[in-house]
Amino acid sequence: MSKQGQVWYAGNRNAHIGRLDPETGKIHQYPMPKGVNDPHTLVFNRQDNIWFTAQQSNRIGLLDVHSGQVKIATPQTANSRPYGIKVDSQNRPWVALFGTNKLAWVDPKTMVVNEISIPRPNARPRRLEIDPSNNIWYVDYPEGYLGRYTPSTKDFKEWKLPTENPRPYGTALDNRGRLWIADTGKIPNIIFAFDIKTEKFISQTPVPSGGNIRHMYFDNKDGSFWFGVDSGFLDQGIPKD
Repeated sequence: MSKQGQVWYAGNRNAHIGRLDPETGKIHQYPMPKGVNDPHTLVFNRQDNIWFTAQQSNRIGLLDVHSGQVKIATPQTANSRPYGIKVDSQNRPWVALFGTNKLAWVDPKTMVVNEISIPRPNARPRRLEIDPSNNIWYVDYPEGYLGRYTPSTKDFKEWKLPTENPRPYGTALDNRGRLWIADTGKIPNIIFAFDIKTEKFISQTPVPSGGNIRHMYFDNKDGSFWFGVDSGFLDQGIPKD
């Protein structure tokens, strides 16, 4: 991901978060504290500091990009595998705990992790998005559901992806209320569009380059979304309307 012309990445196998200056090619590494070996997914907060997950280390972290200090939060559930992460309008990170049937949010002041159980015990949320009303949208990878959690009412609602043996993975929420979901249950993958207002799936498109789609990014400037696939391609999705 990028900010102010700098490119940030997770050094998942060598315990650091890196910042690349595209103009000079120089990389600055921010080492992880002891016990955090695999920073995984990154997201900026309002201060442009970085929240991240470390799934095998079972940690959630906050990197101060100015001082290099890293604060760590630990879920109560062992082997919960923190995975997808997004920040809500209250500047709080929400996390999909892929190793269990839970979502979580972290109090930025205390670093306390608050866990919320999805009603289905076998659910395993992998990625999530947060809409302007602060609803939490998640995809249940092994059972093939799209779900919505409403923090204000503590209600859940879920929709099964309309295909055989779906495995929803990468997601992107656009500025028109459409949630784009990569179904990795088959090769080539299928990208579904779900209208969060009408609560209906409105399109499905096979990805010609093949490979699995693990992460997606929406570009607010031109209304497209970007994703990489395991077959080595970088793809751009351009909605027709």
